[in-house]
Amino acid sequence: MGNYSAVTEFFLVGLSQYPELQLSLFMFCLIMYLIILLGNSLLIIISILDSRLHTSMYFFLGNLSFLDICYTSSFVPPMLIIFRSERKSISFTGCALQMVISLGLGCTECALLAVKAYDRYMAICNPLRYPIIINRILCVHMAAWSWIIGCVNSLVQTVLPMMLPFCGNNVIDHLTCELLALLKLIYSDISINVLILTVGSIVFLVIPLLLIFISYVFILSTILRLNFTEGRKKAFSTCSAHLAVVILFYGSALFMYMKPKSKDTKVSDEIIGLSYGVVTPMLNPTIYSLRNKEVKEAVKKVMSRRLYSWKI
Repeated sequence: MGNYSAVTEFFLVGLSQYPELQLSLFMFCLIMYLIILLGNSLLIIISILDSRLHTSMYFFLGNLSFLDICYTSSFVPPMLIIFRSERKSISFTGCALQMVISLGLGCTECALLAVKAYDRYMAICNPLRYPIIINRILCVHMAAWSWIIGCVNSLVQTVLPMMLPFCGNNVIDHLTCELLALLKLIYSDISINVLILTVGSIVFLVIPLLLIFISYVFILSTILRLNFTEGRKKAFSTCSAHLAVVILFYGSALFMYMKPKSKDTKVSDEIIGLSYGVVTPMLNPTIYSLRNKEVKEAVKKVMSRRLYSWKI
C-alpha cells in the first residue's frame, strides 16, 4: 500500500493485562459468535423459504442478518485465535483487510438501520401509499447504495492511514485492528485522517440517527392516533424492537467515535467495541424477528414441512 515504515505485522494486546480472563473471554465470544451464525442464518433461510415474508421489512432484515454474519466473521475468528495464542500478532495486510471489511460493514449497517426506519415510517404513517412507493426496485436500490457508500467510505478511511509511516511502533492496544487505535501509532500528521473520520462519523452516525429519530417521532404520533388496541400494540412491538437495536448500536458507536480525546479509556473502549461488534449482532435476530409472530409461524411451517418430507 506504499507504507514506507519497517512494520510488517501488528501485535494486538487488548485486555492482555488480564491473563486470567483470556479463557473466559474466548468462551464468551465463541458462544456469542455461534449464536450470531445460527440466529441470523435461520432468519435468512426462513425469509427466503416462506413467501409470506417476501416483504420489504424482511428484505431489509435479511440484509442486516447477512451483514451481521459477515461483519462478525471479519474479526471474531482472528480475535478468538489471539485470545489463545502466545504471540498475539496479525500481518500488516491482514490488519488492513480486517479494517476495510469491519468498518465498511459497520457503516453499511448504520445506513441500513436508517433505511429500515424510513420503511417503517411509510408502512405505519402512509399505509395506502406504502406498497406503491416502497416497491421491490426501490428496496434493492436503497440496500445497494447502503452497501456501496459504506464500503467506499471504509476504503478511503483505511487506505489513507495505512500509507503513513508507523516507524516501528506496531503494538495496538485493542482486541482488533480498530481505526482509532491504529491512528495512535502513526508517526506523522494525521489531521487529514481525523477530518475524514469526523466527516464519516457525522455522515454515518449523526445523520442516520437524526433521520431515525425524526421517523419515529412521526411513527409515535401516528400510533397514538390509532383507535384499535391490537393495531397499536403490534405497531409498538415492531418499533420498540427496532429502537432497542438502534439505541444499543448507535449508543456504543457514538461513544467510541464521537467522544472527546480526554475521555479515552482503554478498557472501556475495548468493552464498548465488543458491545456493538458482537452483542448487537447476537441480539438482532431475537429482538427483531425471532419473537415476531409471523416469523414463529414461518419457522413452524418450514419445520413441519421438513419433518413430513423426512417421514416420506
